[in-house]
Amino acid sequence: MLQVYLVRHGETVWNAARRIQGQSDSALTEKGEQQARQVGERVKSLGITHVISSDLGRTRRTAEIIADACGCSVTLDARLRELNMGVLEQRPIDTLSEEEEGWRRTLVNGTENGRIPQGESMAQLAERMHQALNACLDLPAGSRPLLVSHGMALGVLISTLLGLPAHAERRLRLRNCSLSRVDHQQSAWLATGWVVETAGDVSHLDLPALDELQR
Repeated sequence: MLQVYLVRHGETVWNAARRIQGQSDSALTEKGEQQARQVGERVKSLGITHVISSDLGRTRRTAEIIADACGCSVTLDARLRELNMGVLEQRPIDTLSEEEEGWRRTLVNGTENGRIPQGESMAQLAERMHQALNACLDLPAGSRPLLVSHGMALGVLISTLLGLPAHAERRLRLRNCSLSRVDHQQSAWLATGWVVETAGDVSHLDLPALDELQR
């Protein structure tokens, strides 16, 4: 059985300011750095052999802190990037027009083929996230990888592993530096392949950050 750990990046300046990040970037806050250290403390005894990260700065920095605790190096994989949010990237959420907010809501309310102009669909995001996860099957026997990615990216990955369509209503909350685990296995009582063991665990954090879409 292959166990793969999934971590969302630490809190960023734009998370705290409620700005849309997508594939644009924003530095970790002091709190975000602390969250990453707490993940490192949580997982350092789990035998992590590979830390694989989205190539965006916020995930890369989170991964570096975790990898240092685990004694690993960091491998970058652009397939783990956040959803491309198109023309709304870098915008504060509370400045969006009614039309723009409508575009954004199509990503979370179950609209099939929803997307922001010049951005990606959730189906496109799910496809590349599954590719990145399935690449872990090619690691040497006995590997225990940890992937560092983003809220919407990890949400659609876990949701589609559970059999939901990529465009399904977004109902899985993955806070900054939450820890999830998926296993590739064979079982008499579960479907063969990837199964979700845990999702969104924040018990290792002192004070979980607010979800960027919630007030």
